[in-house]
Amino acid sequence: MTAKLVLALVALTFGVAQAQQWPAKPVRIIVNVAPGGVADVTARVLGVRLAEALGQPFVIENRAGGDGMIGFEALARAEPDGYTLSYAPGSTVMIAPHLLKRTDLDPLKLLVPVVPTGAVSLYVLVHPSLPVKNLEELLLYARANPGRLNYGSAGNGTSPHIATEVFLGEAKIKINHVPYKGAGPALNDLLGGQIHLTFDPGVGLNAAKAGKLRMLAVAGPVRHADFPDVPTLEENGIKGVDGGPYFGFYALAGTPREPIERLNREVQRVMKEPMVLERFRALAVNLAEPMTPAQFAVYVRAESSRYAKLLPELNIGQ
Repeated sequence: MTAKLVLALVALTFGVAQAQQWPAKPVRIIVNVAPGGVADVTARVLGVRLAEALGQPFVIENRAGGDGMIGFEALARAEPDGYTLSYAPGSTVMIAPHLLKRTDLDPLKLLVPVVPTGAVSLYVLVHPSLPVKNLEELLLYARANPGRLNYGSAGNGTSPHIATEVFLGEAKIKINHVPYKGAGPALNDLLGGQIHLTFDPGVGLNAAKAGKLRMLAVAGPVRHADFPDVPTLEENGIKGVDGGPYFGFYALAGTPREPIERLNREVQRVMKEPMVLERFRALAVNLAEPMTPAQFAVYVRAESSRYAKLLPELNIGQ
């Protein structure tokens, strides 16, 4: 065996060993929405368990703004080595790019889908000062006061924004849109009375339980177990309103397969743990079906194509 061949084999063996050691240092997770929302909370829940399971810190870093693009910009500046990843709501990957048209930050080219985690139902929450007790009264009030109500969303083109616009079209009412940099800031202004209502992805459930907000309906397939008397929108005859595509982990294009495949396995494993399941349930997050990275990539492209057609129909744009 020649010296060159020996060196090549040693290098190959070392390279494989290095890949198998992932993570050998802290992993940075860029969450591209503000703190306090469902994406942020679920990222932190999973980050704690991944750190314990893999023996390295998973450091959550919020980079909100630009409908998710600020977070993607930060990821694009990193090395594609598996040590800087993104955790993002599906709306920032599969919806917002059709509105922003940032060809330099096209998520379908910039990102490698790793693993989906879950999707949310949405909850129609109103401030108690609004003189309505149920959805029917909200519709009557909105029709009697066209354009006087404001609703907050997690941002332009996000799932709550789209869901609300579908709802408004189905209900034939007019309510003004106020976009925020995440569900958390929208909830804060709802609690403060600066806006009248929001389609909340779950972060406002505790406030509703405490009586600080009033829940009128669920935009999802079933009623919430903690609010058994609150009907779904479909029960009220309003169809086609949902929480949008899955949240998930993404790597930078060019990242080696080993970190991608290992993170996929580990996330799916920890999401079966009782503690994680309970936290997701408390946030009313519906778990994603198990997918390989390749299956998740197919899902992302299909949902992106679906929203490319839906957005013009709703007249949602910049």
